[in-house]
Amino acid sequence: MLKAHDYGAFPPEDWWEPDQRKGVSPPPLEKSFDENAKLIDLIDPKNFKVGKIPLIDAIANRASERSFTDKPLTLEEISYLLWATQGVKEVDKNKVWTRRVVPSGGGRQPYETYLLIQNVDTLKRGVYRYLPIEHKLVLVTEYLPSADELMDKAWFQNFIGKSAVVFVWAATPYKTEWRYSLVSYKDILIEAGHICQNLYLACEGIDAGTCAIAAYEQKVMDELIQVDGENELTIYIAPVGKIKAR
Repeated sequence: MLKAHDYGAFPPEDWWEPDQRKGVSPPPLEKSFDENAKLIDLIDPKNFKVGKIPLIDAIANRASERSFTDKPLTLEEISYLLWATQGVKEVDKNKVWTRRVVPSGGGRQPYETYLLIQNVDTLKRGVYRYLPIEHKLVLVTEYLPSADELMDKAWFQNFIGKSAVVFVWAATPYKTEWRYSLVSYKDILIEAGHICQNLYLACEGIDAGTCAIAAYEQKVMDELIQVDGENELTIYIAPVGKIKAR
């Protein structure tokens, strides 16, 4: 892997050439899933009744929240948060890009969203994955560590165990590398910020809060959402829960 100081004034002529320019077919826009799996329908964005607050208020009130109530999130609220962070507006007919509610270099959108569901109406406790193109959920596993174990995995940040749901964003680097080669890494990491800021702002519209976490046990979190840690790896996590009125 090249480092920034390796580029120098005269990098190798082909170091930057991405697979797209070599005629390689693009990787899938979305991670595949078992066609026989039972998918969970989410509320259509056109039918949202939540989240309708002035943007200026959401920006002004945005804060990192580490204290959550025991009130569950609703399926509509989960649907809204997922759409606000990875909602798809358009899919390229050639399957090269998607246009979503968050920006992404070349529209490649390298992130998958996993949910550690702890306290959401109508959803069993477990690990789920969001399918943004379908706007549905698929169950990854019913196994989810206890609240105390989750706290341990996030370096004893206790609020993770008291959240209703933990958003886990995992990147598949090659989705972006296919188009931008080794310069992809800056873009991939920046995009985590785009996604998470939308989560912060969206939470303001449902009387919820979040506090993003980068301190977690990498191998343990990768294993929990069932990714290999190489071709796909956890980058960022954000517990979400209802908060007391400010």
